[in-house]
Amino acid sequence: MIAVLDYGIGNLRSAEKALQHVGSDARLVSDPARVADADGVVLPGVGSFGPCARALRDSGLESAALDAIARGTPFLGICIGFQLLYEGSEEDPDQPGLGVLPGMVRALPRGVKHPQMQWNVLDRVADRESGLLAGTPDPAWVYFVHSFAPEMTSDTTSTCDYGGPITASAERGPLWGTQFHPEKSGSVGLGILGNFAREVAGAGPGVSARPVTGRPAPSGTGS
Repeated sequence: MIAVLDYGIGNLRSAEKALQHVGSDARLVSDPARVADADGVVLPGVGSFGPCARALRDSGLESAALDAIARGTPFLGICIGFQLLYEGSEEDPDQPGLGVLPGMVRALPRGVKHPQMQWNVLDRVADRESGLLAGTPDPAWVYFVHSFAPEMTSDTTSTCDYGGPITASAERGPLWGTQFHPEKSGSVGLGILGNFAREVAGAGPGVSARPVTGRPAPSGTGS
């Protein structure tokens, strides 16, 4: 079972439905005790860093998420959920993140429109194997809605070009994260979620996504 953490922020059901579409037993979970029984955990998030951090803490799910990561449970952070894995964010300096990945979340560069609300191409980091991106086409188009992103570190596995290289995904063992929305990224995004489902199942990544030759129309919006 994959627990999609339900802490009252955003359209969590879209992530749940996309995971179910690739064959996972994904369920919205608001009870911290149920997280301990999950084979995988997904932390979505939309809006802004501070309210999401507070909501996760107030829900009681922050400790459950940290415990799952400490146990080595496959864990996927999406958008603000990805940002919450880091130490903190310039968007709300008074609210700490989970701190399980080193580094800070920074504002997008000046001179580009904020937020980035568009399809963009992933640029894979050289010499970094990526279970998250295994089998995805090249180029791989994915959908972004954000004004902040984690700074680039040794955990970064892909970037996009938006006024310069911006962290698009990161991995540290079974801890994965995407700044883009895989649940809104068509066949490429479903392939990425399929890779996570295989990681949870212990089969390892390797889904072969249907090639994407151009930018498909976005299936929705969010942050």
